[in-house]
Amino acid sequence: MNFLSHFYFDRHTANCYHVLGTVLPDLLKNADKTIILHPEKLHHTDNEINSIIDGWNKHLDVDRYFHSSDFFTTRSHELKKLLAPALSGSPVKPFFLGHIALELIIDNLLLTTGKISVNEFYDHLSGCREDKIKEFLIFAGLKNTDVFFKFYEGFKKSQYLHTYAETHQIAYALKRICMRVWNNPFTPEQEALMDEILSTYRDEMLNDFMLIFEEIEHKLTSV
Repeated sequence: MNFLSHFYFDRHTANCYHVLGTVLPDLLKNADKTIILHPEKLHHTDNEINSIIDGWNKHLDVDRYFHSSDFFTTRSHELKKLLAPALSGSPVKPFFLGHIALELIIDNLLLTTGKISVNEFYDHLSGCREDKIKEFLIFAGLKNTDVFFKFYEGFKKSQYLHTYAETHQIAYALKRICMRVWNNPFTPEQEALMDEILSTYRDEMLNDFMLIFEEIEHKLTSV
C-alpha cells in the first residue's frame, strides 16, 4: 500500500512517531532503493524510537495482508490487462504498472471521499524530531543518514501527496514513479490513454474500495 493508505489505519493516533514508522519503509526505499533495514525485532530504551519500530512492524503487516488478498490479486490483474495496450513500446511491464496504479487509485479514493486528511498526515511528520529519527536509523544499522534526510526534507516541503486528490494526476504520478527506473517511460499519447483508463477504473472502484481496508483492519485486530 502507498503512504496515505498506511496512514488510514492510524489516522486517529496522536503518536507522530508511530505514524512515521508506518510509512518509513517506503520513505527509505524512495530515498535510496539500496537501503535495507530490518529493525523488526529491535527494542530501544526510548519509547518514541520504539513507537517508530511498532509503526514499521505495522507497515509490514498491512503490506502482507494487502498483497495476499483476493482484492489485490483481482484488481491489479484487471488493471494490468487494461493498461497493456497503452504500453506498446514502453519498457514498463504491465504487471508493475497495474500494481502501482492500484495503490495510487486507492489513495485518491481515500482523499476524494474524505476518509483521511493529507494535512494531518504531514502534521504528524512535522511533529517528529530529526534527532529521534536519526537515532532510530543509526540504531537500525544505517551508517550514513544524509541521503535519507535530503529526500525526507524535500518530501515534507513539496507536500506532493496533495496531488493524489486530483484524479487526472494519477497517470502523472505513475510516470514520476517509473522515471526513477526509466528516463522516458511513456509518450504523451500513452500518458493520455493511461489517464483515461485509470479515471474510468477509479470510478468503478468507488463503491467497494473500502472493503480491503475493512478486511485488513479485521486481520490486524485478530492477531
